[in-house]
Amino acid sequence: MKTINSKRHRALIELLVEQRKRIGLTQADLANLLNEHQSFVARLESGQRRIDTIELINLCEFIDLDPQEVIKALKVVAE
Repeated sequence: MKTINSKRHRALIELLVEQRKRIGLTQADLANLLNEHQSFVARLESGQRRIDTIELINLCEFIDLDPQEVIKALKVVAE
């Protein structure tokens, strides 16, 4: 099963982007926190790249989300 562009992948991206914006971070701000280039965040947010488990935990820490709550929210998204 491909995960990129799945409903859950899109829901994850939407959740992360909404939270990043809600707390007032730009893609460049988040990239700096992650010690990455802005294009890294752009690829994640456009769905061009999968988000591995460790990246998800790091992203959640920087945008004030609980990774467990994110996963619980994705469980209810039907494939």
